[in-house]
Amino acid sequence: MSSKVLMIILDGIADRPIDNKTPLLVAKTPNLDSLAMRGINGIMDPISPGIRAGSDVGHLALLGYDPYKYYTGRGPIEAAGTGINIKEGDIAFRANFATVEEKDGSFFEKKVIDRRAGRFSQTDELVEAVMDELSLDTEFILKRGSGHRAALILRGEDLSDKISDVDPKKEGKPPKKAIPLVSEEAAINTARLVNKFSEGSHDILRKHSLNKALYEKGRLPANALLLRGPGKVPRIESFKEKYGLSLGVVTGTSLIKGIGKMLGGIVIDVEGATGSPDTNIEGKIKAALDAIKRFDVVILHIKAFDELAHDGDFQGKVRFIEKVDKALTPILSLNNCCIVVTADHSTPISVRNHSGDPVPVTLVDENVRRDRIDSFDEFSAPSGGLCRIRGLDLMPIIMDLIGVAEKYGA
Repeated sequence: MSSKVLMIILDGIADRPIDNKTPLLVAKTPNLDSLAMRGINGIMDPISPGIRAGSDVGHLALLGYDPYKYYTGRGPIEAAGTGINIKEGDIAFRANFATVEEKDGSFFEKKVIDRRAGRFSQTDELVEAVMDELSLDTEFILKRGSGHRAALILRGEDLSDKISDVDPKKEGKPPKKAIPLVSEEAAINTARLVNKFSEGSHDILRKHSLNKALYEKGRLPANALLLRGPGKVPRIESFKEKYGLSLGVVTGTSLIKGIGKMLGGIVIDVEGATGSPDTNIEGKIKAALDAIKRFDVVILHIKAFDELAHDGDFQGKVRFIEKVDKALTPILSLNNCCIVVTADHSTPISVRNHSGDPVPVTLVDENVRRDRIDSFDEFSAPSGGLCRIRGLDLMPIIMDLIGVAEKYGA
């Protein structure tokens, strides 16, 4: 009986047919097909049929956490992913370093020139300046994320996540004042604090020597922080508490790192691991194989299928599928391990966004009832022995296969 679990999540790999073909059908995938032949197959609705899942709620469901209960917004997950030690009750926000007009007046009257500040990423000094110089009526932590991104948490009494975004979501418009979405004192207070933070951080950033130097060089200054996606950090049972199993996470994206940390897992950093096609695939697979020696369950998350589909790049997605398939060769010789291959959602080329289509899922374990499927793709999977399941069904199936599920009833 297997004692370990390796869950390979191929982010957005599933697709809809174009001329009766998907990237998975076109790509040469001998290793994924070999796993399908060795296992039991089916299709899976990450949330439920027709629901377009985000990567955040998709991953929560795959790990057995009902998103309708535990998901309060992307802010807490992004904050955890940056390395902030989030606490229950914190109000967390996603943030972009952005460029607004260089003119006097209220921050909320200045048009946004670039929501990403030209994707400027050397923001450590700017974060430090805001943390050192800005004073709020509550504790706050600002930390940089990847690229132009950052995360903010507010910590204290009388705080609420029931407020609107500051980010206008498009250039040419001024930032929006945060407003309370409910008539509660905590929401009114939080909106006030967010607006004070937005104004105050802008005053600090526009005067910073780094931004002055960028402006003089004709580059876009990172002179503003646009907040969005507020969420309240919930009380969430750790993976260890829920299943009695340790969790390791190998990923190049801050969002999935955040989910791993929120669930009490250990994130394994890999040099060169990104969410793009240039990611260090071989390094991530080696790290996952090393991690399986130390953890009961290891998540190996690979992102770029989703990125390429968002770009509408059919051939690019095919090439990346083949690249990953080739790199998966060492996985085939893994022993005493339940191997799961699936996706957190579909990202069709034709849609350039997530869809509610189900995704293929393969489970390889000595205890499975092997079916006759010999290809890992969207069309073969529905005929497999798993039939159609939900994301929340996956962990109970795995727990039963590895012999640690508790009996229900007498």
